[in-house]
Amino acid sequence: MQKSILYKAPGKFEETRFEKIHNVIFSNSNIASIKVAQEIATLIQKKAAKNKTCVLGLATGSSPIKVYEELVRMHKEEKLSFKNVITFNLDEYLPMEKENMQSYHYFMHEHLFKYIDVLPENIHIPDGTIKSENVKQYCIDYERKIKDAGGLDFQLLGIGRTGHIGFNEPGSHLNSGTRSITLDHLTRVDAAPSFLGIENVPKKAITMGVATVHAAKRIVLMAWGQHKAQIIKETIEGEISAQVPATYLQNHKNVTFVLDTEAGSELTRNKTPWLVGSCTWTDELRNKAILWLCELIDKSILRLTDKDYNDNGMSDLLVLEGSAYDLNIKMFNKLQHSITGWPGGKPNADDSKRPERALPAKKRVLIFSPHPDDDVISMGGTFDRLVEQGHEVHIAYQTSGNIAVSDEEALKFAEICNSINSDSTKAKKIIFNLKNKAKNSDDTLEVRKLKGLIRKGESLAATRYLGLDDKNVHFLNLPFYETGTIKKGNLTNADIDIIIDLIEKIKPHQIYAAGDLADPHGTHKVCLDAIFMALEKLKAKPYMKDCWVWLYRGAWHEWEIHEIDMVVPMSPDQVLKKRHAIFYHQSQKDGVMFQGDDSREFWIRVEDRNRLTANKYNKLGLADYAAMEAFKRYYF
Repeated sequence: MQKSILYKAPGKFEETRFEKIHNVIFSNSNIASIKVAQEIATLIQKKAAKNKTCVLGLATGSSPIKVYEELVRMHKEEKLSFKNVITFNLDEYLPMEKENMQSYHYFMHEHLFKYIDVLPENIHIPDGTIKSENVKQYCIDYERKIKDAGGLDFQLLGIGRTGHIGFNEPGSHLNSGTRSITLDHLTRVDAAPSFLGIENVPKKAITMGVATVHAAKRIVLMAWGQHKAQIIKETIEGEISAQVPATYLQNHKNVTFVLDTEAGSELTRNKTPWLVGSCTWTDELRNKAILWLCELIDKSILRLTDKDYNDNGMSDLLVLEGSAYDLNIKMFNKLQHSITGWPGGKPNADDSKRPERALPAKKRVLIFSPHPDDDVISMGGTFDRLVEQGHEVHIAYQTSGNIAVSDEEALKFAEICNSINSDSTKAKKIIFNLKNKAKNSDDTLEVRKLKGLIRKGESLAATRYLGLDDKNVHFLNLPFYETGTIKKGNLTNADIDIIIDLIEKIKPHQIYAAGDLADPHGTHKVCLDAIFMALEKLKAKPYMKDCWVWLYRGAWHEWEIHEIDMVVPMSPDQVLKKRHAIFYHQSQKDGVMFQGDDSREFWIRVEDRNRLTANKYNKLGLADYAAMEAFKRYYF
């Protein structure tokens, strides 16, 4: 089986009996994307040297964006030419106008074609305006064009959570060709944020078929993020099934899955490597294995026996540690020491076995919140404790969150403003713009400002409820976010400098930040990257030696128990107080715009998650609490 030399390093791949598709895992998607772009560039250049055309099958969505950015960079800075390239895109929504910002025609030109020298006549993207009676013949002609071009030399793929490649949804046949298809509900849910609601997402699409994709000489599939981890595991380790169309790639002779750490986290060699072969037993892996064993056989930590370890592939761990008793005590103590009702440290207490320092007794605390509600949703109980225990707490809202306010909510506020001041031309203009807004169009600057003010007001109401002074609430409005569209700009020094200035001003002893990389629309990751870059620039400062960074997760996922370094228990009263703080964010209640495929409201989701964390600790043999908020320490 041929494999590209570009994936030998620094990617990681180890063949195991569980895996049926070659895959390489990179530490982050940026590094991985550059490697994929380099392979494409090398292929284009080799073909050009032989005076041959290079036929590329291209994908859309978030996965290939960095690949296209790198190809554009190579064209501009390294003179990579695309004049010998013929492209065929995988799919397009149906119906869909080319000029629509949600069309894949628009996507490809905005991210790639308008910046390179590919010949316009060599660009092929399925036409979303084809009338229904002409679709069948159009698809036959699209297949013929691919064959006439000599077939696909390279096919770039992403993967949907249904296991679709292109828009080949569950049920697609191995021999399927280019055709129209009805989109799976989950696929439409995942697309909903870009369309400002699932009701705006088309129900049909034109897609290359499985057979068309499978005929490519080389295939690279990319997947990033925790939310792709389960479908990646099913695709790489599962049986071939029409219910997971990506599994058909198991029979392709030249395919590589390029993954980041999160997307590859559910693979057996990563999740439970002791089932694959001998392990290097680090502390983290040992803790992970013990907790996995507890869950597998439904036992608390202190009840595990030597036989339990031996029967489940962990006998070599016993050899290293001596006995189940020794292993169990270490693990139990680690979890016990992670529990604290003093997230800022307990004054005048022995802190040798506590997650936080006792001194200074009163700390300066900076909580970063990507959107104007992540603070109370993700760590509202801890926020409340920090304020109650007398620490100097600051909240920094990194983005305005304006795109998550519905037009109906904004109209309500504009009409109230107009009722109070009927002479307000600004209110009248906003009302007119909202009532005459075209479907899927962007908000005007005035409407965006109003939506931002709505979220700002809600944030202040919540922080006041928790006892925080307004002067300690900071609205950063990072520039990368303020584009007025779902598509955000790239992170720049302007974003990082804003964060640096705030940290320099406060000189915090604690920083809390959202470590939730599974955020469906990506803002959490960009905000975290900005913080990490700021910390890298500041780490030499003397005050930073006394600064500890704690990462929380949002409404989507929680840290695994073995990853948790600090967990803050909540009483039933505190759970209720946290709920009330979340309720102040009224624009995000009762039908939030970007909640993914989970129909529960954020406050219900997060209460269930906090309750589940507490239940897990209790099942492992620790105290029984109503709820818990979890944190992982980040070392910079």
